[in-house]
Order: sequence, then structure tokens, then C-alpha cells
Amino acid sequence: MTSAPPPSSFDAEFSGDLTADLAFALALADAADAVSMTRFDAPDLEVSTKADSSHVTEADLATERALRERIEAGRPGDGIFGEEYGTTGSSDRRWIIDPIDGTANYLKGIPMWATLIALAVDGVPRVGVVSQPALGRRWWGATGLGAWTRSADGRERALRVSSVDDIATSSVSFQSIGQWRDAGREAELDRLTRAVWRDRGYGDAWPFMLLAEGRLELVAEFGVKEYDIAAHVPIIREAGGRVTSFDGEDDLAARSVLATNGILHASFLDLLHSP
Repeated sequence: MTSAPPPSSFDAEFSGDLTADLAFALALADAADAVSMTRFDAPDLEVSTKADSSHVTEADLATERALRERIEAGRPGDGIFGEEYGTTGSSDRRWIIDPIDGTANYLKGIPMWATLIALAVDGVPRVGVVSQPALGRRWWGATGLGAWTRSADGRERALRVSSVDDIATSSVSFQSIGQWRDAGREAELDRLTRAVWRDRGYGDAWPFMLLAEGRLELVAEFGVKEYDIAAHVPIIREAGGRVTSFDGEDDLAARSVLATNGILHASFLDLLHSP
């Protein structure tokens, strides 16, 4: 599987109009939802194990195929990087997709999973859509176009991160204790959880969107791939937050992610990297 191109600063200037690309990404999410929901909680769902011991379902494969077909038809000059079928095409514009982020939840009939769709231009995620159809939720954003969400009742509103400026009053989310332990970061997690007001492991895409909604101040994970985080970057950034690797780099391929409300980003980095 081919990784993302060399990292570019997420702050790199961009003057293009992404209106049509965002509309296309939202249409892709509609198509993905139609496929994934057909097999959600099905008693005869086909599940297999990949080489890395993670699970993949028939719905993961079918959803990514549906997305690829539509991208190849609607944006034939663009590249594609997906979790299940790797990389196709070579372009400075690349769609990065995770057909079902949270496969373990999906196969258990737990509605906390999402389809992630991003468009990266010159290595920088510029368009992002996170669709959580089992809960009737969706979030989207694009450089220069803001960040938005639609609730289950159909109402849409703009997103804005919180204005919390003190770590001691912040609420944070991490994927799991085991994930931080495997990364050799147990001491850092202990330091973090002792410093904040509240910590929870909400899991997968949802906490990143809670951050964009202003409900959390930090989300951090390890072992993530480009398709796990690319869609979150434009949404969180357009909502006023910041996304880097655990070491503070603008790098989708760093295998770690640290997302904050922006105000506390430097403070969280200092806390996590203090002796």
C-alpha cells in the first residue's frame, strides 16, 4: 500500500475554489451511506481478517468500490488512496477514503462508525466529509468554505471549536490505554489525564467531530493511517482548531495525531513532551 506524498504544511496558501469538490464529496458520502447501511447489523454479514489481523467486512469492500467507481467517473484525473484497495492514479489531487472507520463497531452492530472522505491537494487535506449514517449525523468542511454539521433532524449549523484556554478545565479523548501503551506513551497519558478536567475514550471519528463542535479540547491517537485522519483536518481547521502529529508536525503519514481547539495546542504539546 502506498503512503501519502511528502508532507506539506497544512498552513500552505491555497487560492482555489473548492465549492464543486465539496459538493462532489457530499454526494460521495450519500452513495457510501446507501451501501454501508444496507448491511449494517445484518446477521449474515461476511467478516474476514486481513494480514495485519484487523477485520474487514463485505461492507467495507463494497463501500470503497462504490466510492472508487464514482470518483473515477466524476474526477477521472484524480488519484485515489483507500484503506481496502490502496492507491490508484498519480495526481496532485488525491481522494483519501476510509469506507468504514470503526469496522469493529460496525461488525458488532454498534452505530459508532463513519465513512471518511477527503481530498488532498499537493499533500494537504483541503476537503473533508465525515458521515455517520447509523446515527443520522454528518460533518464537512473545506478550505475557505467553513465547517458544518447536519443533525439527525436535518438542521445544519456552522462548527466552531471551544474557547477553553486552560488545560485544567479541558475535556479530552484518547482511543484506548492499550494504544498509548503500545506506542510507549503510558507516562504521557497518565500525565495528560491527571492535568485535565475530564478524560474519556469515545473512539474513532466521533471525538474529532466533538472537538470541531466545541465539546472537547483535545483528541490524540497513535497507530493511525492517512485515511483515518485526512478527512478530519479541513473540518477541524475550518472550525478554528489545529491538527498535527503527536510531535507537532503537519504530516498525515506520522502514524499519530494530536487535534486541539488551537488555543491549547502548544500547551498540550509542552505537557506531553515535558521531562
